Amino acid sequence: MDLELKGKRALVTGGSRGIGKAVARALAREGADVAILARDRERLAAAAAELSAASGGRVVAVVADTTDDAQVARAVAEASVLLGGGIDILVNAAAEPGGYAAPPKLGELDAAFFQREMDIKVMGYIRVARAVAPQMKASGWGRIVNISGLASRQSGNIVGSMRNVAVAALTKNLADELGPSGINVTVVHPGLTRTERTPALVEAQAKAQGVAEDVILRRMVEGNSIHHLVDAAEVADVIVFLASPKSVAINGDAIAAGGGAPRAIHY
Repeated sequence: MDLELKGKRALVTGGSRGIGKAVARALAREGADVAILARDRERLAAAAAELSAASGGRVVAVVADTTDDAQVARAVAEASVLLGGGIDILVNAAAEPGGYAAPPKLGELDAAFFQREMDIKVMGYIRVARAVAPQMKASGWGRIVNISGLASRQSGNIVGSMRNVAVAALTKNLADELGPSGINVTVVHPGLTRTERTPALVEAQAKAQGVAEDVILRRMVEGNSIHHLVDAAEVADVIVFLASPKSVAINGDAIAAGGGAPRAIHY
């Protein structure tokens, strides 16, 4: 299937690693020109060079902390110029991933932790969407895909659930507001996903629980209904479809990409 992405201009936040990096690679392979945004200048430059070489496409880097309004505005303006005068696609993936530290319980929560988590993943997404939306409106077409997570549908992490539910609510509100301008907005909920961080996570959990690493891996694999640890590239395939003109019938909706949560029914 031709996803009609050749020549489209995409900005991927959190694009230096993890799901964001996988999305940037997939978009570039489909013929899109891609800007990746992250905070770490050296890691970002290395990722852009790697993705350009691997995909054969054009991948450029812009540095920004999405908790800072001025940095976001400057980075979006820079990306627009580097990509040839605009941004057609935004993939918001800049957030601290869940599952790499034990979530705080009620008595351990404080305002600073809560505010930081929400500022990065919710307000950060708003800042970037706010900066790119005028360009999309002017062209009459756009796609915004917000990366959230299955903590939105599960308990066990108070702030993790809250921030992911907030991203879903943000998505629907933006979809209703921007849809008449030709801009579709969707949210993707990855589950446990294999990224470059997975080996360190497996090692840490194995040590903490006093079991072998293959035990932890088996539990991960058996955590979904396909008994397969979903890879970042497989999540990226879903996101790239949503970022394409082929996804016009989907707006404001949440798409789970975690291999199927056993026993859960969502309708």
